[in-house]
Amino acid sequence: MKQFQYVRPTEASSAISALLKDPEAKFVAGGTNLLDLMKRGVEAPERLVDINRLPLRDITKSSQGFSIGALTLNSTLAENKEIRKDLPLLSQALLAGASAQLRNMATVGGNLLQRTRCPYFYDTSMPCNKRMPGSGCGALNGFNRMHAIFGASEHCIAVNPSDMNVALTALDATIHLSGPRGKRNIPIQDFHRLPGDQPERDTVIGKNELITGISVPTSALKHVHYLKIRDRSSYAFALVSVAAALDIRGNTIRKASLAMGGVAHKPWRLAEVENFLAGKQISANVFQEAGTLAMRGARAYEHNEFKLKLGPLSIGHALSIASGLVKA
Repeated sequence: MKQFQYVRPTEASSAISALLKDPEAKFVAGGTNLLDLMKRGVEAPERLVDINRLPLRDITKSSQGFSIGALTLNSTLAENKEIRKDLPLLSQALLAGASAQLRNMATVGGNLLQRTRCPYFYDTSMPCNKRMPGSGCGALNGFNRMHAIFGASEHCIAVNPSDMNVALTALDATIHLSGPRGKRNIPIQDFHRLPGDQPERDTVIGKNELITGISVPTSALKHVHYLKIRDRSSYAFALVSVAAALDIRGNTIRKASLAMGGVAHKPWRLAEVENFLAGKQISANVFQEAGTLAMRGARAYEHNEFKLKLGPLSIGHALSIASGLVKA
């Protein structure tokens, strides 16, 4: 690992100033992703700006919803009694991610910025436009079993690895940023990017901006389920995941919110499916139709064609559990 300088500011303004002084500096909190990348030579910052002393760990509830500090630990958020009661979808997604040890270190802000687990990104001997723009995409004609079926480009077919991001997308969260030009708020749907011709840019966050927190509105969609399909039941990233949230009256779906993970460079919102489900009666046939509709525009590669079948089945199953049609 390359040697680096290390500073520990106590104020957000000081942390942002530290990045302004050094274009190669990086923020670090839990370090569960960044330190791995540094060990592998994917990232080589000249300076680490440790933000753990910043006062960004509060979870507060209001009539509008929850405000969650960027340094809140994933385990703390997942186990918070009010989050489990009012936002169970978020708690379920967090508990589906990583291991207990990693959740005890990883922060909400770091999870939002978590980088892809594409093996070609991690292997510095292989071409990767995300790691080295213009070098090519090794996954396109390589082993691409874990890769995207939506929103990919000829420059990158990697996927966002986060479970939390998928749930937050279904819950219409907002990301709060602070930088040298002031503060700004970004809906999570607009925060992560599709690769296009700049796959090195995972999000719209500026180089010198700091995530200070997120807000999640109180939801009327109380029938929820987070389904994660993976190769093993722990320590594995999603092949396909589904965050499903429904507002149900009697046997009728009044409103639905759905997002998928493991299928795109960003959490994949299923707006067309949400519109389709509104006003429908709960049934296996309706959920099967929803899954089929969700696959419009999907494109598989040599090793991930199975996702074209796994995707609609996962959506149907997640909806069935969320609605109470079947038990988890």
